[in-house]
Amino acid sequence: MEDVNLLLAWSDPLLRGLQIILILVLAWAAQRLVARGISRLGQRYPLPPELLLPLRGGLRWLIMGSALMMVLERLGVSADVLWAALTGFVAVAAVAFFAIWSVLSNLFCALLIFTLGPFRLGDRVEVIDTADKPGVKGRVVAINLLYTTLEEEAAEDGAPGALLQVPNNLFFQKSIRRWRGPNLPTTL
Repeated sequence: MEDVNLLLAWSDPLLRGLQIILILVLAWAAQRLVARGISRLGQRYPLPPELLLPLRGGLRWLIMGSALMMVLERLGVSADVLWAALTGFVAVAAVAFFAIWSVLSNLFCALLIFTLGPFRLGDRVEVIDTADKPGVKGRVVAINLLYTTLEEEAAEDGAPGALLQVPNNLFFQKSIRRWRGPNLPTTL
């Protein structure tokens, strides 16, 4: 009688383990078949590799994600709970991405300013708003990861010019007029 109880106690976990292994093997085989089919499709038709590579990767993630969901379901995790967690995570990630979009844009533009050098410290620049309206102008006194600081021309009464902090991405959204070195204009 003890042998039967022991066999019954081990049969359920053993059966679940075999089901999980079967799910993983079938997912691996499906992923390999899809990858091979996409490769053959690329050989048969003149499709660019830039299209085939993301398609293959996306389908691989879809197959393996589905297999993971089935494995977790076999382990007793509710699919409703998993979908709620996944959609909650995606919603929070989307909100966070949009919240930091402007900061990321300024950081990337700072990297472009440092590497491409559209202007340097000491240059006089003018960000042209439109053809008939003057834009922001001044001498570049600092460039950091978010802003470029411009010093306006000194006032006629001898007071120093104001410091303007221009977001770095603005230099890639508008036209820029630049003067370098000793050939600076007398009035800016």
